[in-house]
Amino acid sequence: MARRTGRHAAKRSLFNGVAVFLLVAFTGFLLATNARLNRTAVVSSDTADLVEQRVNRVTQLQDEIGRLGAQVNTLKDLASDVSDPSGGEDAGSGTTLPAVEGPGLTVTLDDSPLWESKVDGSGSAANINDYVVHQQDVEAVVNALWAGGAESMMIQDQRVLFNSAVICQGNVLLLQGRKYSPPYTIKAIGPIDGMKQALDDSKDVRIYREYVSAFGLGWKVEENDRLEFPESAALLQSLQYSSVIDDEGENAQ
Repeated sequence: MARRTGRHAAKRSLFNGVAVFLLVAFTGFLLATNARLNRTAVVSSDTADLVEQRVNRVTQLQDEIGRLGAQVNTLKDLASDVSDPSGGEDAGSGTTLPAVEGPGLTVTLDDSPLWESKVDGSGSAANINDYVVHQQDVEAVVNALWAGGAESMMIQDQRVLFNSAVICQGNVLLLQGRKYSPPYTIKAIGPIDGMKQALDDSKDVRIYREYVSAFGLGWKVEENDRLEFPESAALLQSLQYSSVIDDEGENAQ
């Protein structure tokens, strides 16, 4: 039987062509949309850019906190003058950590200058970690200084608060939202002899100093007749009630 090729057949052919065209167009639209979304995801997931944005935002917020804290303290002082003509000081109740000064120690940690010669052609080395300062190294010095009687401390250009956390990201140090590269400087106001002895007694500091001898890491301890720490914005109370726990788990006296 011969196939009929009347009007109905022509209509079906036209309909099929339009359907195929629409399907191809829709598929292309989906592919283009997916490509745009993928490009956006790659840009927004760039860790370095995100960290830089967060650091800038933290810096802005810290500056704003400082300005607002100064205003709060001014109003607080005015209120104290009115309510207490004797001018007594309410220590620790403000939003700003006051400036302090006194004798102390400055401890400097640095990466080894030998690490560059230990990196292979691909930019990596199996033992590269032996040549750089780590988070636990900074923490070891901070803990030892507190154990030695430190009364106030600074890491780089920031006062150490109760909630200060030292975090390493690659070969940089993150401290309260800001990034720092080595050398790392830790300053502490307090009894010089006590803090030096605590550094010598610290097991973790002794391990770091072994790496100083073996791999050329930087280590320097300086005595200072006078250190000056500027005032700093403090969202909450400063470190006042902590105690150092010794190796046996008992509170150090």
